[in-house]
Amino acid sequence: MKKVKVGVIQAKKPVYPSIPPYNPSAPYPEYPFRDNLSSEPNYVYDALRDLFYILGYDIENYGKNRWNPLGEFIKPGMVVVIKPNFVLSRHFEGKDIYSIITHPSLIRAVIDYCWIALQGDGEIIIADAPQYNCNFKELIEVTGLDKVVDFYSSYSGVSVKLLDLRNYWSKSLHMPSCKRKLPGDPKGSIKINLGKESAYYSHPNPKKFYGAVYHRQEAILHHLGERQEYEISKTILSADVLISLPKMKVHKKVGVTLNGKGLVGIATNKNLIVHYTLGTPSEGGDQFPDGFLTPVEQKIIKFERWMYDTFLAKNSILWEIPHRIIYGFLYLKLVKPLGVKVADEKRLFDAGNWYGNDTAWRMVVDLMKIIHFADKNGQIHDSIQRKLFSIVDGIIGGENKGPLVPDPKPVGVLIGGDNFLAVDLVTTRLMGFDPMKLKQFTYLLSSNSNYGLKNLEDIDVLSSDEMIRNCLRDKSNKFFNFKPYPGWIGHIEVTNHNN
Repeated sequence: MKKVKVGVIQAKKPVYPSIPPYNPSAPYPEYPFRDNLSSEPNYVYDALRDLFYILGYDIENYGKNRWNPLGEFIKPGMVVVIKPNFVLSRHFEGKDIYSIITHPSLIRAVIDYCWIALQGDGEIIIADAPQYNCNFKELIEVTGLDKVVDFYSSYSGVSVKLLDLRNYWSKSLHMPSCKRKLPGDPKGSIKINLGKESAYYSHPNPKKFYGAVYHRQEAILHHLGERQEYEISKTILSADVLISLPKMKVHKKVGVTLNGKGLVGIATNKNLIVHYTLGTPSEGGDQFPDGFLTPVEQKIIKFERWMYDTFLAKNSILWEIPHRIIYGFLYLKLVKPLGVKVADEKRLFDAGNWYGNDTAWRMVVDLMKIIHFADKNGQIHDSIQRKLFSIVDGIIGGENKGPLVPDPKPVGVLIGGDNFLAVDLVTTRLMGFDPMKLKQFTYLLSSNSNYGLKNLEDIDVLSSDEMIRNCLRDKSNKFFNFKPYPGWIGHIEVTNHNN
């Protein structure tokens, strides 16, 4: 089997440019917009060029005005979808938002090279379905993405669009009174049933599933027996080329985010994605570890579940009112201040946010299968249906309480290649983790489906740093030494044999 190449580039500084539309600061020979340069350094643009170079793309034309590094993936007339990792529009602990989301300067730089490859004929779409409480208007204001899109509108030929794929968003809490409808994907969505091919098919307790929202029955009905359904964006499935730009950060349910977990953003109904299973392992679930909660804490958790299933699951403002009275006022305002609560450090584990989650990794496997093998009509094939490319934004990473309130971690790295799985494996290792401790990776590597590799030895890591080149063979180096999510500490890191 031919080795899969993954490039790793260290930027000169772990700093993003701040002025939209994030022009490069140097007049590179291939740059198509020569009159638009930035007065500030753009280390991201520089690093992306270095990444394409180290991967060997169109190497014979490097340094010339005809250099076209993405030309082997992108041809004139194609539709290219760029899928960032947006998630939220703000960091709820007031820290750097770019420890959570892909920086727009990387999106801008990637668009430029797609523009070059399309040669004036084609379409570029920036698309994602962020978390339900992401204010997309605020996201655009924070990132300056509107200025990026407007920049290209002044040039003829290639169309550049920005899409929010969600059907609704919620101003704050995920309750009926907070929901606001959105146009969603202009092309609509497709239901894809993986049946026995789904990693959820073998799960022993589907009737305890919990999806993304309070309406558990919807998630359960779509994941019973041979009905294993997802609702996927047609814009995504119709792409000739999908370029994934995930953030380098840890994740509370599956260990790391990256390409695999980031594919949640191609789903237009996130409640069809199962996140965890109610109960402890001895009860057939993975919501909390066994023996983790006190008897009082267990009763509180069961009370909360009863409230959700009785009132909020009905998705009705009328039924929301008693929930707000009983839980929102009587419990939160009167009872909880008396000390009747689940300890804050234990709350971090709630909803399957720990290494024992045996549910969420399955969504990664299923979504990887869909993005590789589902055609534009949702039919599953044996061969890969679209060109895939990935660049991980590790200029500023996210550690500790990721993916939603991580601590920013300046790393200054871009990691890329044309194989999602290989890029995720290398990135996970460079974060200081052992990728073979994550079930989604061991499952995908052993799958009957052809993801382009079967073991770590099938990957060729390209870097100017010899230690990074050998990262997959190194069993002890922590490299960038990311701090795992609290529920994963001691269960994902590499074993340091020197200790």
